[in-house]
Amino acid sequence: MTKTSAEARRRLIADHVVEHGTATGADLAQLTGVSLMTVHRDLDDLERRGVLRRFRGGASALPSTVFESNLDYRLGVNTAEKNAIARAAAELVEPGMSVMLDDSTTVLAMAGLLADMAPLTVVTNARRVVDLFTDREGIRLIALGGEYSRTHDSFLGVPCVEAVEALSVDLVAVSTSALDSRMAYHQEQDVVLVKRAMLTSAARKVMLMDHTKLARTALHRVGPVSDLDHLIVDDGVGSDLLAKLRERTQVTVAPTGG
Repeated sequence: MTKTSAEARRRLIADHVVEHGTATGADLAQLTGVSLMTVHRDLDDLERRGVLRRFRGGASALPSTVFESNLDYRLGVNTAEKNAIARAAAELVEPGMSVMLDDSTTVLAMAGLLADMAPLTVVTNARRVVDLFTDREGIRLIALGGEYSRTHDSFLGVPCVEAVEALSVDLVAVSTSALDSRMAYHQEQDVVLVKRAMLTSAARKVMLMDHTKLARTALHRVGPVSDLDHLIVDDGVGSDLLAKLRERTQVTVAPTGG
């Protein structure tokens, strides 16, 4: 079993428990086709991440469960929506700007569209974004250091926050794991601290969110929707939520083309 397939199995377990409220280890073993011992290890991992609550013989969902799987898994999820949002976000960038990009997969899709937009200053904590711009002429690249996270394939922690706080950029593009009509959230404290610092460092604050992340909450608050200059979503967002979001910030709906 590879790391990617193990992560996909944990995603399946998490989604099943969230949908049903509770599940027994035997149910989850049947669902995933692995041994009960493997399921128990998966449940231990998910409980450590704050995704589920273990009980004897099974697990239950936490009230605000959001599961952040590894980057390789997330790269293959909701790709049409992410690409549509990325295209709309890239239109906000002009040559000569300084742009800060976070470690989300939606922003990674946006980064690919900026690779030929020189001259440009790009600041990022995401390793794959660094790789994307390393050999690009006319791109001034600033990599933010910190403690490396394999889950996010990026650099986090206090050193990263301090590096962000030393800078001032024209535009920041971030995404996060949950957003309701008032607030953006993430379940990991280290990630939240970096995203907050990034949003504070920019003259223009842009958040990229596909519809599967909306009408949800997570443990930590990233910041109010009203603090954003621009929110870009896809056309899967419900009209009621969209109207509430537009009361608080400028919202662009990116068409997915079907």
